Amino acid sequence: MRRGGSLARQALLVRVGRRSGDAGRAATATRAEVIYTGTELAPYAGRGRTVATSGSHGPVAMAQPVVVEADSGALLPGERTVRRRISFAVVNGCTLASLGLGLLAIFLAMQGEPRFAAACLVACVAFDGLDGALARRLGVSSPFGAQMDSLADMCSFGLAAPVVVYASLAHTVPTAAAAVACMLVAGCAAIRLARFNVSPKDGKFFAGVPTTMAAAVLAVTVLIGLPLPGIAVLGGVAVLAFAMVSSFPYAKLARIVKLPPWLWLLPIVGALVDARLTFVLIVGTYLVSGPVMWLRAKRV
Repeated sequence: MRRGGSLARQALLVRVGRRSGDAGRAATATRAEVIYTGTELAPYAGRGRTVATSGSHGPVAMAQPVVVEADSGALLPGERTVRRRISFAVVNGCTLASLGLGLLAIFLAMQGEPRFAAACLVACVAFDGLDGALARRLGVSSPFGAQMDSLADMCSFGLAAPVVVYASLAHTVPTAAAAVACMLVAGCAAIRLARFNVSPKDGKFFAGVPTTMAAAVLAVTVLIGLPLPGIAVLGGVAVLAFAMVSSFPYAKLARIVKLPPWLWLLPIVGALVDARLTFVLIVGTYLVSGPVMWLRAKRV
């Protein structure tokens, strides 16, 4: 009986010790927002914590605390006031408006209305510039907004723009040639956007022609109806596609705006004389500026 009583007391002490240890570990997890375990860790949805999944029945070898911040999944970093949330919604609404207009451009192009579709693309460009400006102005820039903007740009400028160009070239060039040129634009736009997302940012120059700029050029080309042969337009589309994925430095709009005032008189006067020719000269000058600046940097 004494021996049995000793065994019972030992078992009771072991069980109490385990409960005390579990309670201590649970308290530590509550305080540090972690759970100590030797099993596989998986995120606990909605709480910002980490819980253990079944998969290890052996003894705990090395239990390490894992700390997961509660705000790690927040779309809007920083203070979450009503004003900032409304601003965040407005900025992303502009991004969605650009996406919707891109889809509308595709629908209009499919209905044989390439010029109305091109006008929608111009509106896409306006909303794309507006969402970035508002995000910086209102202080609601976020990684989520950047990724959403990139996806919308791919849909509106990487897909809608070549579809509109394809519709505008119908019955003027071979179908296969138009399809290849438009697929080239879509592929280069995807490469350009992906490279931009992972590359370090330069405050003065773009590496390659921006996707938004290329789409704007294509849209205006269709909108004003350049009196050029279809083959010449296809060649220009191919050059613009390769310029997007090139490494040539192209000035950002902020630097272009700071040009001397007398330089702005040239395109204004040219537009009054012949708007189409002036547009071609401006686009050509911008495309050539990249290789010229690249050669100058190489010589230095």
